[in-house]
Amino acid sequence: MSKKILIIEDEPDIQELLRAYLEDAGYQTTVAGDGVAALERFGAQPFDLVLLDLMLPKIDGFGVCEMIRRQSQVPILMLTALDGETQQLRGFGLNIDDYVTKPFIADELLLRIDAHVRRHRGDIEHARKNSTDVSELVRREPCRIGDLEVFFDRYEVHLHGEAVPLTAKEFEILALLAESPGEVFTRRRIYEHLWGEVAEVDENSITVFMRKIREKIEDNPSEPRYLLTVWRVGYKLAAE
Repeated sequence: MSKKILIIEDEPDIQELLRAYLEDAGYQTTVAGDGVAALERFGAQPFDLVLLDLMLPKIDGFGVCEMIRRQSQVPILMLTALDGETQQLRGFGLNIDDYVTKPFIADELLLRIDAHVRRHRGDIEHARKNSTDVSELVRREPCRIGDLEVFFDRYEVHLHGEAVPLTAKEFEILALLAESPGEVFTRRRIYEHLWGEVAEVDENSITVFMRKIREKIEDNPSEPRYLLTVWRVGYKLAAE
């Protein structure tokens, strides 16, 4: 059965580009040109992923994302046009799974979409071609550092005994670091763990994910105890 993607984009040329490219890749697509139509189409049938533009008429991407999240954990990949919008995404702390800046590279966008859809469908046999095999994670004992616990087998993270609501990508990043507490992971290594090998790494996307994770697992995100930055190198999970 073909996987279904809801494209929410108000520019007709970009709509058609995305629709044609995704259908050539084997996806079924449904298109909406504004926030109201998007929510109507989303409620009419299940989707495997939502491709969401930020700047939309009637209801903007923030509002659409918030309403979708009230009823579903479907992967949401947000399209943004300006660096300022990227800053807004950080501030809003939206529960999106990923974002891509315009103009985007079609092959990279498809790579990210494929990864999110595989994860959402639970197709772990085809996920993470260039990273740790999921079956190895399933057999591992939880990683415990202070009050932070990462349960690889259950895809859960607890802080002070309470479950932390991470997105799929946020969990993947934290689980990668939790495999080797104290080890420094470069941004490229983290990026390629999520999306495979690419010619150019979008470091901003990693920065956004790290900020969102810190907001969820740190008592004081500005002075992190667990998720640490190694200046000009990358990130690591504290060993103790």
